[in-house]
Amino acid sequence: MTPERARRIHVVVAGVTWFAVLWQLALVLTGEAVLVEEDPPGLGARIYRFFAYFTIQSNLLVAITATALARTPALDRTAWRVARLAGLVGITVTGLVHFFLLRPLLDLDGASWATDKLLHVVVPVLAVAAWAVAGPRPRASVREAAYGLVWPVAWTAWTLVVGQVDGWVPYPFLDADENDWGAVAVTCAGITVLFVALFALFTFLDGKLRPAPR
Repeated sequence: MTPERARRIHVVVAGVTWFAVLWQLALVLTGEAVLVEEDPPGLGARIYRFFAYFTIQSNLLVAITATALARTPALDRTAWRVARLAGLVGITVTGLVHFFLLRPLLDLDGASWATDKLLHVVVPVLAVAAWAVAGPRPRASVREAAYGLVWPVAWTAWTLVVGQVDGWVPYPFLDADENDWGAVAVTCAGITVLFVALFALFTFLDGKLRPAPR
């Protein structure tokens, strides 16, 4: 994999991801994507909730790191390593959680359906495939994995605290009012185990797969 070919791959990932995020943001700003129809929130609340979704945060990490790689395919900085690894793991969790937990609950159509598929299916597949083909590798170690794990843990803690204050959580399986705290704790523990396993897997594969780009 030459740097020029890697650059073209990262350009595609960055373009698709930015398009998906900005399209979803446009739907939120115009009021077309409102999940609570009976009591739609105001504009400020809609914007906060948009960025509060783990889906959006993981897609933004992918978009930002892919954009950086489109400029410098062999980029290698400490903070960037953490962001890149966290983005890969986060977008993988986004796809898996959507498929197994959220997809059966959604009834979307039109533009909302299209952006949902882009954010939860297309981008996860593209991001992981691009990393497998174009890297850059090696870039991960136990240190980067440990730092990267801080983000999802902090996001979960923040979400649960704000949910108790505000009454809103981005995902139904984190709603302690609808589910008891025991069920929420079990779900959080399971997702945390998934994160740890994926950080370990990507770190392991990063050292085993062929270095890229050349």
